[in-house]
Amino acid sequence: MQAPDAALGAVAFLTRARIRGRANTDLARAAPLFPAVGALIGAAVGGSVTLLALALPPLAAAGIAVALETAITGALHLDGLADSADGLAGHNRDHALAIMRDHAVGAYGTCALALDLVIKTAALAALSGGGAILAVIAAYAVSRAAALPLAATLGPARPGDGAGRLLAGRLGLRAAAAGTLLAAVIAIATAGWLAAPILACLAAVTAAVGIAARRRLGGVTGDTFGAAIELTTTLALVVVAGVEA
Repeated sequence: MQAPDAALGAVAFLTRARIRGRANTDLARAAPLFPAVGALIGAAVGGSVTLLALALPPLAAAGIAVALETAITGALHLDGLADSADGLAGHNRDHALAIMRDHAVGAYGTCALALDLVIKTAALAALSGGGAILAVIAAYAVSRAAALPLAATLGPARPGDGAGRLLAGRLGLRAAAAGTLLAAVIAIATAGWLAAPILACLAAVTAAVGIAARRRLGGVTGDTFGAAIELTTTLALVVVAGVEA
């Protein structure tokens, strides 16, 4: 797969964009470019909250920006977070995987979604000043790298199709490192020294999710990747908002 094809494949996977001929994209080859797509999503979210805050209260502007993000991504990572949270109720590995595959959202998933959206909205509201848009771009770029080390170091939790099978066991350490490096470069270029705490959030969430997935599921799933990305995004925004306060 050539670079343009990989880039289009990454866009098609991480957003609702319908790009002809990308349904069968080699996801492992597209994955190192996830941070670049994250930067574009962050620019849309950060730009919208900055502009809307000129006419609306910060919290309202942030709420609309989060809604825009959800429309762009199709709630892909939110779905992963909800399913992963519901999986915590499983009595064992098989039970947890069965719960995660169920389309219904349980109490754990509902609470996880509510808390995540409230905290993310509050953090974006605190960052609604014009100078914070670059930090928002950095946070979204770095968060999209969260799936890469998980895919490179853990195998799929179950056989079959899905993002877990398409990435886990197929993405090499070199590709994962390249994608993570791209995320770091984007973060440094946009946020300067704030890249350090943002990258620290990536390391913390990836390690925590990886340990939990290995112990609980014996591997990773697409939901695991989505949860890691969403948690990294929210944590990075909170940390940046706290530093900037």
